[in-house]
Amino acid sequence: MSEPTTPAARGFRLPADTVAHERVVLAWPTMTRRDFWRGHLGAARDAFAIVARTLASFEPVTIVADVGEGRAAEGWVGEGIEVIELPIDDSWVRDNGPMILTRDVGGTVERLAVGFGFNGWGGKLAPHHHDAALPAALAAHLGIEHVAAPFVLEGGAVVTDGEGTVITTESCLLHPNRNGEVPREQVEAWLHDWLGAERVIWLRSGLADDWGTDGHADNVVAFAGPGRVLLQTTTDTSDPDWATAAANKRRLADAGLEVVEIDVLPHVECFDQTVEVPYLNFYVGNGAVFVPLAGAAADPEVLATIGACFPGREVVGVPGSVLAYGGGGVHCITQAVPA
Repeated sequence: MSEPTTPAARGFRLPADTVAHERVVLAWPTMTRRDFWRGHLGAARDAFAIVARTLASFEPVTIVADVGEGRAAEGWVGEGIEVIELPIDDSWVRDNGPMILTRDVGGTVERLAVGFGFNGWGGKLAPHHHDAALPAALAAHLGIEHVAAPFVLEGGAVVTDGEGTVITTESCLLHPNRNGEVPREQVEAWLHDWLGAERVIWLRSGLADDWGTDGHADNVVAFAGPGRVLLQTTTDTSDPDWATAAANKRRLADAGLEVVEIDVLPHVECFDQTVEVPYLNFYVGNGAVFVPLAGAAADPEVLATIGACFPGREVVGVPGSVLAYGGGGVHCITQAVPA
């Protein structure tokens, strides 16, 4: 009898962010995207390097640099961080890298790297052919079996508790620029087969300013254990995110989840524009939670709230404004490799 073809049929599931990690992978901002950073590629590299060095104090870090750019990355991040060269177009490895699923076989954790289709966030950025090939190349470097999924999905579009519940947004996964006009039921079937989702909770959208991803879930919600989530909200009723956050809160509560609100959404000036810096685009690492900050007065209170939701982990703030200028946060630029 042949082995089942989908990861779920083989017993694999996307784990929670809180599982132990072998390492974390980041991708280096490339010369290919220098125009995207609008004259601020150096600042982007500074921000990525700060995050990488901070993470390296808690777990091993691998940087994927575009071919020919590895030496520059090594100079930026310093010693103690692995830098490899693979062809890439962009630096948001949460979205263009593989998602690594796990299964328990007799007490041993086995891993499977799933490469989803990548089309430049619905065709917004090109070229993206190198990024589309990154999951298989990175899995080979890590020595993990790779399989290709038959649909488009970015890692930032989903969050999971590791026990079968996946949260996503209608604005992204039902947008026709990803997989065409597919019904919700088909998307849920894909998430079941390829992530091990037993239940899918649909939020209305992510942040209003997150047009680049059509509203990724990881900007607004994060699991703090089974049955409990942190939700990015705002008390400013004039903010277009207020109504969306209220709708998202109702849906999470209706699904039976305990909701811990982070009701401050910083807006700061960065270079030539105002950016939102959502606290919840954080990375949960070995022994710490790494939270993007923009110097808001509420930072200490919010960090304390997040820390209370992750007992036993240190809460570490890292600069978030430049990452937000590029369209993301700490979660967006990291991809964990489960141990």
